[in-house]
Amino acid sequence: MRVVLAYSGGLDTSVLLSWIKEKYGCQVVAFCANVGQGEELKGLDKKAKKTGAEKILIEDLQEEFASDFIFPMIRAAAIYEGQYFLGTSIARPLIAKRMVEIARAEGAEYIAHGATGKGNDQVRFELTAAALAPELQVIAPWRDASFRDQFPGRAEMIKYCADKKIPVEATAKKPYSTDRNLLHISFEAGILEDPWLDASAPAHRDMYRLSVSPEEAPDKAEYVLLEFERGDCVAVNRKRLDPLGVMKALNKLGGKHGIGRVDLLENRYVGMKSRGVYETPGGAILQFAHRQMESMTMDREVMHLRDSLIPKYAELVYYGYWFSPERLALQALVNDTQKNVSGTVRLKLYKGNIITAGRKSPVSLYDPHIATMEADPTRAYDQDDATGFIRLNALRLKVAAQVEAANKQGGSTAVPAARSAKKSSNSK
Repeated sequence: MRVVLAYSGGLDTSVLLSWIKEKYGCQVVAFCANVGQGEELKGLDKKAKKTGAEKILIEDLQEEFASDFIFPMIRAAAIYEGQYFLGTSIARPLIAKRMVEIARAEGAEYIAHGATGKGNDQVRFELTAAALAPELQVIAPWRDASFRDQFPGRAEMIKYCADKKIPVEATAKKPYSTDRNLLHISFEAGILEDPWLDASAPAHRDMYRLSVSPEEAPDKAEYVLLEFERGDCVAVNRKRLDPLGVMKALNKLGGKHGIGRVDLLENRYVGMKSRGVYETPGGAILQFAHRQMESMTMDREVMHLRDSLIPKYAELVYYGYWFSPERLALQALVNDTQKNVSGTVRLKLYKGNIITAGRKSPVSLYDPHIATMEADPTRAYDQDDATGFIRLNALRLKVAAQVEAANKQGGSTAVPAARSAKKSSNSK
């Protein structure tokens, strides 16, 4: 029996690796996806081998993450519940996809993950596996009562590692949990479970990794130019970059100016609310600039149609349906809406704020000659036409108001003249 385990090298997955091997008498292939964790990846290979892994695979998936997951989601303008930039959510299907591929290559019958039985990640991992490799089975220790009985808390996990001589750096009291990738870093649980706690207070300054606080950001604003082609950012400050390069450049700029910090209560797919604090410096800039480019180049009805689908698209990402037929169908529509989203956006970054400082496009739908309050040299718009336009759109409102007024007076509803004349004609 062989198992491919999603492995980070932290306390939880170190315990899981040893526990799975012990319980099932199996070989464990530990897999760690580099999706932008930075220094967290150091020493993982030696740690996994010491913990009992038959093999450890560490793969850099950052380019694929940026181009095939983050950028398509940006095109859809997807933000969950109007606040969350979906940083953790969008990384999980990529990690699970690669786990499935490794399981097939290694001849493994199982994949395993350390996602808690109360969270969203368990759903994301397993729905991806179901969509891509329905023949694989899943081991989820946190949903195994025997595992929870053995490890009711971190103290028991730390003792287990000490007894097994498993190398981990952990303390019995951890103030919060984190998850980091190229798009964001999240903080939740521990002290953050109190929704009244002010996570922006100076006492919690050291929690943040990707950005300075707005108060500590430079006192001078910085301008940045973003160039778009068909909905994707292709250059920052006139330097042509691939999606990974764009994310790295914007993360650095945004972090410097305290951009992208969000503190929210969100609705988990499993039914409960949870509190999360997020840093998404580059993603916040990219989303903002993308909207500015769309405002100049997208047809009104196309934009409104796409925007009406944002909650659904964001839900599909958050809930774990990235590889579902409905997400793929939505993506096809979204991609078509982006064919003219090309041009340049100029932004001003200042103490946590993103401020529009200009936009231009060779395919702009904005015509200053038509929009002007002065005489229109193009004569594309005749102001007299607005009279009939307003009259026709007001008709149903007037009829409804007349009916409501008649009902309040307790009398019969007045019959419009056209209906009255038709009735008289039919009675002859």
